Amino acid sequence: MSSRLRLDGPMKVILATILAVCVLFVAIILLRPRIARGEILKEGGLAPPITTQMVAGDQISLFSLSDYRGRKVILYFYPKDDTPGCTKEACAFRDGFARFQAAGLTVLGCSIDSSEAHRKFIKKYNLTFPLLLDPDRKIATSYGAANGIPILGLDKRITYVIDEEGRIRKVYPNVDPSIHANQILADLPPPSPTPAASAEATPVTRSTHNGSDDSP
Repeated sequence: MSSRLRLDGPMKVILATILAVCVLFVAIILLRPRIARGEILKEGGLAPPITTQMVAGDQISLFSLSDYRGRKVILYFYPKDDTPGCTKEACAFRDGFARFQAAGLTVLGCSIDSSEAHRKFIKKYNLTFPLLLDPDRKIATSYGAANGIPILGLDKRITYVIDEEGRIRKVYPNVDPSIHANQILADLPPPSPTPAASAEATPVTRSTHNGSDDSP
């Protein structure tokens, strides 16, 4: 009896198929065009211009970041629509939307997903903010978010807060989707008191009279 392990026909086919799949997978990774990785932007610098389309509800419209001058913007990049972490992050922004609005902040999401994927994502979770289209990854590259997951070519999870003058006010390079929206809210400066509120908070000193008039 031979000590060699003999494989029957079906087993040889299975092993050959597994080997072929492994070789194909490695070839795809090695031969896949490399996506440029931009540098993460620094706080205080100007936000790169953005001109693209955005999906709000089931509508697609043109978008230009320059139209948002005079407003504060939260621009967050995420890997893929309707995946567990991205869903958790988007729903947290949705749940805190009223507070962001009260603070004068516009929320914008961005990924490489298609307009149809964005529509479905917005509808499924009733998202209250627009999602930007970035099919050629130009936006993600200019903001240092491209190729965050190299094998899949998906965006890195990163968020920028852009001020009224178009400058990067705050960068969040390491995002935990479960707490990120609340983290931004916690980092917001306290609202400036209104003149009326300041007047109410200032005690009024009243003069007292002892019955005599000391004026000349």
